[in-house]
Amino acid sequence: MKEKWKIILPIALMGVLAVSMWPGMSIPIARFFHLPHGQNLSPAYAIAFCAGIYFPKRLRWWMPLTMFAILDMALNHHYGVDLVNRYLFLNLGAYALLIWLGTRYSVRNTWFKQVRGGILGAIIFYLVTNTASWLWDPAYAKTLLGWLQALTIGAPGFPPTIQFFFNSLLSGGLFTGLFAGAMKLAGAKEVDESEQEQPESEPEKADAPDAPIPAPEESKA
Repeated sequence: MKEKWKIILPIALMGVLAVSMWPGMSIPIARFFHLPHGQNLSPAYAIAFCAGIYFPKRLRWWMPLTMFAILDMALNHHYGVDLVNRYLFLNLGAYALLIWLGTRYSVRNTWFKQVRGGILGAIIFYLVTNTASWLWDPAYAKTLLGWLQALTIGAPGFPPTIQFFFNSLLSGGLFTGLFAGAMKLAGAKEVDESEQEQPESEPEKADAPDAPIPAPEESKA
C-alpha cells in the first residue's frame, strides 16, 4: 500500500475510536446498523486487532495504546473515579494482547480469516477482563461457580454479562470486517491504478530483412 494510507488509516481509526467509546455513542451505532442492543458495541477490539495487521511498525503499538489510555482516563474522570487505577492497566494489557494477535496475521490473509481473528480477539478481551472482575470484585465468590457467574449472569443489579459477550463478538466481527474490507478495496484500487499508470511497452522492432547474399563471381580461366 502507498505510504499515504499507512498514515491516514491510523488517524481515521483513532478518530472513530474516540467518538465511539464515549458514553451513549454505542446506542447510535447500534441503531445505524439496526442492531438490537448498544451496550459494549464498540470498534475498540477491532481497531486494536487491525492495528497489529495494518499499522506500520513505528505506529503499531504506541498510537493505539496511547489513545486507549487517554480515553480510559477521560472516562474515569467522567464517571468520577480515579484517573489511573488497576482497571486502566488491565485494559491496556488486554488491548496490547489484541495488537499482538493482529501481528500474527498478515495483510495477505483472506478477509474471512481476518474477521475470524477479530472475533477471536473479542473473545480473548472478554475472558481477560471478566476474569479480572471475578478476582477483584467482592460480589463474586472466588470459586469456579463464581467465575462462571462473572462470565454469564454477572453481579446482581447489573445487566447479564453474557449480553456484553454477544455484543463483543458482534463488535469484533462487524468492525474487523468493515476495516479489513476497506483496506482490501483500497489496496486493490491502488494496484489497479499503478497498472494503468504503467506505460505500455513498445512493440519490438522486427528484425531487418537479411541482406541479399552476393552471387559468387565466375572464376576466370
